[in-house]
Amino acid sequence: MPDPGRPRTALTRRGRRLLAGGAALLACGALLGERPVVQLAVFVLALPLVAAGVVTRERFRLAVRRTLPSARIPRGRSTDVLLDITGTGPRTGGVWLLTEQLPPTLGPDPRFTVTGLSAGRTTSLRYRITPARRGRYSVGPMRSLVMDPFGLVERTATGTGGAPLLVLPRVQSLGSAGPLEGNGSGDGSRRSAAVHGEDDVSIREYRRGDDLRKVHWRATARTGELKVRLEERPWRARATLLLDARAPAHLLARRDERAPDDSLEWAVEAAASIATALVRRGTEVRVVTESGELLGTGGGTPGTGGPEDLLDRLATLTPSPRTDLGLAVGTATRGSGEGQLVCLLGALGPVDVAHLVGARPGSSTDLAVLLDLGSWVSAVRGHRSGASAALTALAEQREEAAAQLRAAGWRVAVARAGDPVARVWAALAGSPSVPGTRAGR
Repeated sequence: MPDPGRPRTALTRRGRRLLAGGAALLACGALLGERPVVQLAVFVLALPLVAAGVVTRERFRLAVRRTLPSARIPRGRSTDVLLDITGTGPRTGGVWLLTEQLPPTLGPDPRFTVTGLSAGRTTSLRYRITPARRGRYSVGPMRSLVMDPFGLVERTATGTGGAPLLVLPRVQSLGSAGPLEGNGSGDGSRRSAAVHGEDDVSIREYRRGDDLRKVHWRATARTGELKVRLEERPWRARATLLLDARAPAHLLARRDERAPDDSLEWAVEAAASIATALVRRGTEVRVVTESGELLGTGGGTPGTGGPEDLLDRLATLTPSPRTDLGLAVGTATRGSGEGQLVCLLGALGPVDVAHLVGARPGSSTDLAVLLDLGSWVSAVRGHRSGASAALTALAEQREEAAAQLRAAGWRVAVARAGDPVARVWAALAGSPSVPGTRAGR
């Protein structure tokens, strides 16, 4: 592949065939002693050289500017890319074939034909992309190609640079229902830092700048030091979201496929949808994977970010090679406090279930979404004979895990390929108004 920005001249398929035919004609003319045949062969062999000289004179001097409406778009949403092509060469160009180079998951490479672009003149081109996968991509660079009138020699040059694009997971609307305890908006619910009663009010030492109207005179007189009352502070619901991203626990699509509707993609979109909905309701959310804490959101807590930061992290999340879920469970429970634990889980083994059951004995009701990997087989890999025994074993393993979690006080729902996140989320709340729910409590 040529270096970016350095033109490369080469024979086309037609030029190579003409060169081979000319060589054969020259050999035949020399063997037969036919001078006209030799002269014709020399003419045929000279044509590619003349064409190469013509093409080499054509200079690739273009300035390309790309404009995207947004550098962050959800997976599956189409967006237009605007190209402003400006000629910067000393003379008017000929016929240029332009190809915008794209990663395969953004679609086929757009191709354009630009004719007679003079110096200083700008032409605008537009094309549409529909990202099929999450991730961080670069749109471009542009590859230019010019060819002689006979199509014997081509000259290509690849530009440098491109426009960055971050493809985010889709965020589905969950509605107003939710299974979390105390997941109110956080506007009216307040938890007092003081115990009711004037004698037991919470106090602290006076600090420079404190409002003197908050001085607690009784405590000041008793201790001889200036004391102030503590203010009530708003109470915010908390939740910890555990996202199982282990590669062995999911049915994954191949990286070269444009439609990665596999089980991990469903789990990532569920995590994005649930976390975004909870943050909008005033809940502080932590998202944890087997690789550690991904991000905390809301509440203005140091070291945390907002929903947009979380979506950026989820956009580049890749399957983990880890096989044990214990580290993720430990990380999730250590910082969960009194908040509920929401788990989005792939295939579970007996050890994984034991980690979950023993994570927080006696705490509030936790939630688990178990993915039915068998439902993704036809969508990801197509129907394959001989897989019935493996699918049956997976289903039995999932049912056993669900039974153990329910017995330990968890609410459990089963998600299948194509299930909206809102349906599974409502099933965790035990909502009877959701039709076609494939979940149980």
